[in-house]
Amino acid sequence: MTLETGDEAPTVEARNQRGETVELDFSEPTVLYFYPRDDTPGCTTEAEQFDRELESYHDAGVSVFGVSTDDVESHEEFAEKYEIRFDLLADPESDVADAFGVDTSSGAAARTTFVLADGEVKAVYDGVDPDGHARDVLGDMLDDGLVALE
Repeated sequence: MTLETGDEAPTVEARNQRGETVELDFSEPTVLYFYPRDDTPGCTTEAEQFDRELESYHDAGVSVFGVSTDDVESHEEFAEKYEIRFDLLADPESDVADAFGVDTSSGAAARTTFVLADGEVKAVYDGVDPDGHARDVLGDMLDDGLVALE
């Protein structure tokens, strides 16, 4: 079952596209978005748009992470090809997806985004349209007073 608003956020770790282990405790504002596959049209749109909005996210004190069941090598190629500057976390065993209750029954993560802060889930977006999603999430975080632009 997918985590819901108000649920405690799990502490997770995974390797990024550089092979470095990243441990996330979600004490600070974070967007963790799950996507099906590297280098597919929707996933590329979503990653490029999160990257395009990255400075605004950072100005608001928000970290952004993408997660898929692809491996480190796939993430490395994807990040290099599209010049993605934020961490893409490899979850080939679906450990991170399972911790958040994200469906991987098709062999890939369902497109789901979590907004996390203070160790809890602040918002969940299921079945999102990748086009415009990055801007919408940041707008919602600002409108909800979760963050403010510096």
